[in-house]
Amino acid sequence: MNSIAAFALLMSYLLPYVSPKTFPLLSVLSLAVPILIVVNVLFLLYWVVLLNKKGILSLLVLILGISHVSSLYKLRGKSIEDTNEGISILSFNVRSFNRFSWIDSDSVPQDISKLVREEDPDIFCAQEYYNNPDTDFTQYPYKYENFNNDNGELALVVFSKFPIVNKGSLHFKKTANNIVFCDVVVKEDTLRIYNVHLQSHKISSNTEKLAQEDSQKLLKRIQFSFERQQEQVEKLIAHMKTSPYKNIVMGDFNNSAYSYVYDKVISQDLHDAFKEAGRGFGKTLEFDLFPVRIDYILVDKQIEVLGFNTYDLHLSDHYPILSRIKF
Repeated sequence: MNSIAAFALLMSYLLPYVSPKTFPLLSVLSLAVPILIVVNVLFLLYWVVLLNKKGILSLLVLILGISHVSSLYKLRGKSIEDTNEGISILSFNVRSFNRFSWIDSDSVPQDISKLVREEDPDIFCAQEYYNNPDTDFTQYPYKYENFNNDNGELALVVFSKFPIVNKGSLHFKKTANNIVFCDVVVKEDTLRIYNVHLQSHKISSNTEKLAQEDSQKLLKRIQFSFERQQEQVEKLIAHMKTSPYKNIVMGDFNNSAYSYVYDKVISQDLHDAFKEAGRGFGKTLEFDLFPVRIDYILVDKQIEVLGFNTYDLHLSDHYPILSRIKF
């Protein structure tokens, strides 16, 4: 069992290099990587307790994939409260401010507004934004709002305390998902901010509901969404290459840090703010089985990450993430 788990984890290290369009079924396995890491850690601890050298197998595999392990859990981090330097940036999938009462609370819009007001980020990127009259983000003088679906109800929004001198959308077709960008002037510098919401798998976070789904239909749906994500990320990368400024990519990727789409984006001279300054599991999605991190703040390598926070607040099916950066 240990050998199988170690071999499976070792093979999973190749997944970021496997195109979903080429091997869609294999790409689905990237969702299981956190489980494989935990299983191998448990095997390692088991052999250590028994003082048995068989633990070397899992130890070696975990060391070989240290970047994968650090994507799952960080022992040390840097809180944004530790410094006032630079600027702060927040990303949050607000799930239309609890429009259909998924959460048993009538104050979710006000609570999200309060969070943003108290943390006071300089730039706030919202996904699944809905024009709710109970929200208040009037502290931001600049705003770019883009609707990319037939009913025009959900949007990607960039709020900024700094002037927005250019903006646009990548306009994904036949989907409510999208990527928008804004060029923001911060003192003598200009940054290009990408607000990302990649194709959703439409998987329930409740394990009981998930177990009731038809496994073949679920698998086909995930394969399809992985292929769409690849197309969307390829458009993002092509657009990033035309940017004359330092790029910051933030939002809901609907995929793990072990996936093809994450690897392709991070390879564009970006680093992951959580891996630079985060702490703990850094989970950004409410999921019963294990901690899931699918929301990211990725910044140009010339930008220093001073701090990173994940907020364990039940205001959506996602958790807000905030980072402080310095040029």
